[in-house]
Amino acid sequence: MGNVLNTPLKISRILHAGYVFQHAETKIAFDPIFENPFSHNCYAFPNVESNYDSISELKINAVFISHYHDDHCSLESLNYLDKSTPIYIYCIFEELFEIIKELGFTEVYPLWIDKVVKIGTIEVIPRRALDVEVDSIFQITAAGLNVLNVVDSWIDHETLERLAKATAWDMIIWPFQTMRELEVLAPSRAVTASRELPPEWLEQLKILKPKYIVPSSCQFRFEDWSWYNKKFFPITYKQFNKEIQSLLPEAKVVRLNPSVSIELFHDSLNLALPLEWMRSIGEQDVDYEYTESLKLPTTAEIAKHFQALSLAQAEKVFAYCELGLIEKYHSMELSPNSYFEKSRHWRLSVYDHNGNEKSFHYQIHGKDIQLIAELKEPISWLTELPLAKLYAAIEQGESLTSMYFRVNDMVFSSAVEDQIKEVDPVEDPLIRCLYN
Repeated sequence: MGNVLNTPLKISRILHAGYVFQHAETKIAFDPIFENPFSHNCYAFPNVESNYDSISELKINAVFISHYHDDHCSLESLNYLDKSTPIYIYCIFEELFEIIKELGFTEVYPLWIDKVVKIGTIEVIPRRALDVEVDSIFQITAAGLNVLNVVDSWIDHETLERLAKATAWDMIIWPFQTMRELEVLAPSRAVTASRELPPEWLEQLKILKPKYIVPSSCQFRFEDWSWYNKKFFPITYKQFNKEIQSLLPEAKVVRLNPSVSIELFHDSLNLALPLEWMRSIGEQDVDYEYTESLKLPTTAEIAKHFQALSLAQAEKVFAYCELGLIEKYHSMELSPNSYFEKSRHWRLSVYDHNGNEKSFHYQIHGKDIQLIAELKEPISWLTELPLAKLYAAIEQGESLTSMYFRVNDMVFSSAVEDQIKEVDPVEDPLIRCLYN
């Protein structure tokens, strides 16, 4: 028992929010992502490659998944693992458990807030996140060492109070990137990004007082040509380190790039051998760069980066725009005080691989929607995206992050501008029909 208690906790970074924790003979993984890119267009940053044959031979005692989003619960990644590996998931949707069982996994279990799961010498306790219907936070303990994996969620006040009283924190794995997910949908209407950490994060870290802090999710970038790379990630590692050192001078910021491992002791932290089944590619000492004044490409220019659809594929998209979208819209409930409670003229424009535009015009009034010929009256909502990406969403379930949607990227009439300035871009009718 003494040897086990003195054994360090080895922590290895995979990709994004993925980690492997190993203590003595126990090895568990959190939110494992092995494929690069993942979620269609999210690339490891810094770059690495995985040996998938070696991954399939890994002996992992259990996998813990914090929530159902595909950059945390990747079916492609799970499919590389031995199907006898127990899978623990925090998710309110029973369908997900059945989907993972259909992959061949024989042990798939739900996680419950504050209920301890003991795997060998490691204990995992799911803690309540701010959005309890989606996320969970993980407390990991081994031989008296305490690690908090916040994943990419926010901590609610009650959880924070409990965590502050519960224990001293040897390490906190903390989200460091305030991604501009909504802002890139409507970039011409986005407010200037803060380059600093949210004050709520700093307040919480000051209360928790960890010895070590790992800047964690979200650690990736997009296609080399993508304008998102300069507008999606406002926080740099340099800024994170500067603010944390000013806030907690006795704490140490530990950057864990993909494949990198450390050994955590009660009184120290050492660099360890990297993951054998991952290989670093190119420069690793890289950082994010945010450019406020970046000139953005048009949707027509973006569409030229994607392959041409076949005639049959294009016809599927057009049929969806003419019929499927309308049927879906009619089936959904309108949110209270929706912008579309009043009659609106909506234009949906899709662009092929040559940048050619095809537009569809709709009249929306509450739950009613009709395809119309273009009228002389001005439009009051605009949606643009590449034709290939709309096909990917319809046929392959591709997620919003990689769609290159552009919402209301124009100047409307003064009356419409006054009404639209407080409307959330995700109220967009196409976004709702695809991802409601």
